[in-house]
Amino acid sequence: MEAAKETELWHAMRATYRREPDASRLLEKEGLECFIPMQHKITVRKGRRVRVLVPVIHNLIFVRACPSDLQRVKSKAAYLQYITDTRSGRKIIVPENDMRRFIAVAGSYSDQLLYFQPEEVNLSKGTRVRITGGDFEGQEGVFLKVKGARDCRVVIEIQGVIAVAMATIHPDLIEVIR
Repeated sequence: MEAAKETELWHAMRATYRREPDASRLLEKEGLECFIPMQHKITVRKGRRVRVLVPVIHNLIFVRACPSDLQRVKSKAAYLQYITDTRSGRKIIVPENDMRRFIAVAGSYSDQLLYFQPEEVNLSKGTRVRITGGDFEGQEGVFLKVKGARDCRVVIEIQGVIAVAMATIHPDLIEVIR
């Protein structure tokens, strides 16, 4: 009898000591999907201003893999660690839909995106909405006022890990989800 096929899950992980690029290369070499939220920053190199793509939060990496495959890769890289929920102590597993939605937004690497620690945003104060046009058409999130922005933004959260607020979206492109 054949063993049941394990399901691929999105794991929230840390690559300690800013080794997320090493982790990404290792995971891709092993055929595992991963995502590191990145954004452009202006930095000075050799006296010149250059625009570089850097991780939004150092050490953060999301990995899509079967638990056994991830454990096998993890045994080769001690710096790759699971992020656990502080209350339950369980590994943080991100639902597929939430992760796809987050990648659709964060994967644009837009300078207009604002990132927050989960405790910095109170999603219960906002309104659930769907975007009906533009670059993020079809995405769902919570419409609320966030720190560092003059107007309300649509926020997508990865529970307990990170939240991203999109660029200002024209009210005509937002519909309330009941």
